[in-house]
Amino acid sequence: MKHTPGSLETRIIRSTVDWSSAGLTLADMLAGRFTYRSRSEWCNRIDSGEITVNDHAAVPEMILQLHDRIEYRPGDIVEPPADLNYKIVFETGDLLVIDKPGNLCMHPAGPFFKHTLWHLLCSKYGDIHFINRLDRETSGLLLAAKNRSCAKLFTQKNTVSAKKYLVIVHGDFPDELTADGFLSSSGSIIRKKRQFTFAMPDAPPFESASTKFKCLRRSKGLSLVKAELGTGRMHQIRATLNSLGFPVAGDKLYGLDENLYLKQRSDELTDADRAKLIYSRQALHSAELSWCDPETSEIRTFTSPLPAELAGGEFASFSE
Repeated sequence: MKHTPGSLETRIIRSTVDWSSAGLTLADMLAGRFTYRSRSEWCNRIDSGEITVNDHAAVPEMILQLHDRIEYRPGDIVEPPADLNYKIVFETGDLLVIDKPGNLCMHPAGPFFKHTLWHLLCSKYGDIHFINRLDRETSGLLLAAKNRSCAKLFTQKNTVSAKKYLVIVHGDFPDELTADGFLSSSGSIIRKKRQFTFAMPDAPPFESASTKFKCLRRSKGLSLVKAELGTGRMHQIRATLNSLGFPVAGDKLYGLDENLYLKQRSDELTDADRAKLIYSRQALHSAELSWCDPETSEIRTFTSPLPAELAGGEFASFSE
């Protein structure tokens, strides 16, 4: 569901039924897609009137039709803890450069609303539009516009010219590697998981993807790698590295074992699982961001060092 809050204190979550959900009961669809509540809990939410379909009261066993509009007004979702200590590293009247911590959602999603970068920034600055995005567990630099007109300039002129990341992977990574190929569904039971192939997949959907990798240091079965994006696709770095045989350390989805992702969602990770992950979150950091100012044509570049929770251990003394 997409959060479309009417204010910063309350939220409305809306979703439109697509082909994958048409024909399911409302309760089955909600329980299957939004696993932070059980089916019986979703039934209680529907019965309480918190969920409507096409602006009308619904029942749990209602059969969904294509393009039905589902609206959820949650009243008491307990938000999981998050790292709210973001940093503003540069600011103008129209633009923000933010250094995001590695356990903070950018946008409201699932149980997260106030514990998101969007909510924190809107509470302070008003209307906020992100120019680029990072996954919840990815730390580092990103851009946000303070108004719609500034965001539109960046979109029209495609001004973000360079995005460079630091990532820690399992294995001894080659000195340099360029991955020009395609991203497509991995066939995993986790629907959002993707895979990278050099050859074009036999059937859509797929997207082209290009990433340049350079190994900066190797130590005790891990490698610190710099990744430079040629394209900006969802999960591009993580999916590409996993498919190349160098899964990202700390990554539950694209790491050594995707079952850890399922165990995390059900709060079943053991101490042994955490030891296997090495890091408490995926070891991916947005380290450098460059863009051409759409009004002045000035090139601006900002860098962010590897954060403390990733820079310890094998790469404590790292400097590029």
